[in-house]
Amino acid sequence: MPVPSLLVQRLGPAPRRAIDLIVAASAGLLSWFAAVDTGGPGRRAVLVALALGVPLVVRRRWPGATALVVGAAAGAVLLAGIVPDFASPALMLSVGVALHTVGRQVPGRRGAAFALVASVPLVIGLSFGGGTADAPGPAGVAFGALVCGASWAIGWTLRERRRHAEQTAAQSTARAVAEERLRIAREMHDAVGHSLSLIAVKAAVANHVARQRPEEATAALEVIESESRSALAELRRTVGALRTEPDYGVPPTLSDLSGLADRAESAGVRVRLDVRGGTDLPEPVALAAYRIVQESLTNVVRHAAPAACRVEVESSGDRLRIEVTDDGTRRPPPSADGTGLAGMRERVAAHGGTFSAGPRSGGGFAVVAVLPYGPVS
Repeated sequence: MPVPSLLVQRLGPAPRRAIDLIVAASAGLLSWFAAVDTGGPGRRAVLVALALGVPLVVRRRWPGATALVVGAAAGAVLLAGIVPDFASPALMLSVGVALHTVGRQVPGRRGAAFALVASVPLVIGLSFGGGTADAPGPAGVAFGALVCGASWAIGWTLRERRRHAEQTAAQSTARAVAEERLRIAREMHDAVGHSLSLIAVKAAVANHVARQRPEEATAALEVIESESRSALAELRRTVGALRTEPDYGVPPTLSDLSGLADRAESAGVRVRLDVRGGTDLPEPVALAAYRIVQESLTNVVRHAAPAACRVEVESSGDRLRIEVTDDGTRRPPPSADGTGLAGMRERVAAHGGTFSAGPRSGGGFAVVAVLPYGPVS
């Protein structure tokens, strides 16, 4: 069964804060109206509204504590008769929202324990509250318990679905990487395996008969030359079929990064490029660095433009550090780690380096890669 993206998507800080404020204000206002209906002093109604509304503002940060505070406050106002039993749905809203957050954020038995302890005061208040003649009775108490349990269960279900969606996306990425590796290995084997086997045989023959029958050695060398050219041409065709860039040709170097910056700027991203050193990099390291910057800028253009981006590439003699940061606002996908990030991580791992990518504390996104390398031979 597909998971709706709105249920598993992680909202940004601003939308979360707005939702929390709206929920807290709504719960506090309903509780205030319920308390006012009793005809009691206005101060008591304000205290009830604050006790049942304000804790919901921090429910995401301290879900367990919020549930305990709201549950205890709901039970207290019912036992004290400040809110009549027929107005208990206003209290159930506050307790239900708090328990929903516990189910969505607190895993395992710990979350279930918080939900159970927070529900007890409300159930006790419904059972023994000094309310009116319209007391809910056993049916109302059962309904209150059902609301508490359902609120926690819905939150728990959404958390499990989000976790399942993230695991599924991670497994799909890993499977795609494995399938691509297998395909490339198969193509390489088919392209050069036969020719290299023949070259090895002919080289052994040439080495064996070089002194006694030089004419056979010459013939063997001719076969080696022909097969080498054929294998090289086949290898180039195979690699060319695997590549998708229209300008594929000479492997790019760090001097070509300015072209990437220009193309990103034409798409609405202001790029500040800072390259220090790296003139004597091994070709594989330079190519990996180029691809990492290319993929990072592509992600900025795709997910964060218009934005400002800084690209820093620094060589310290035995390692190359790459950092790409932006200040854009992104819509995070269900998985925080897409195939582009997986490809960059694979390139860095192939060189024995380190890689990290994620949101910055002050906003935007950062990609940092360190590629170690030895002296160029």
